[in-house]
Amino acid sequence: MADLNSILTPGMIVRHPDRPEWGNGQVQSNIGGRITVNFREEGKVVLDGSKVALVLVSATD
Repeated sequence: MADLNSILTPGMIVRHPDRPEWGNGQVQSNIGGRITVNFREEGKVVLDGSKVALVLVSATD
């Protein structure tokens, strides 16, 4: 899973595959496999990229 998340960079729009109620989120940072995403309905969340494969929605805003 970490390989899929390694392409994520700040500004990309993603979804959490197990939390659709969070809505889309914007990647804030991706450092050492820890991905910070600001989700529309959940707020800022720090995720372990080795445990969840985020779904890319858009590479730009």
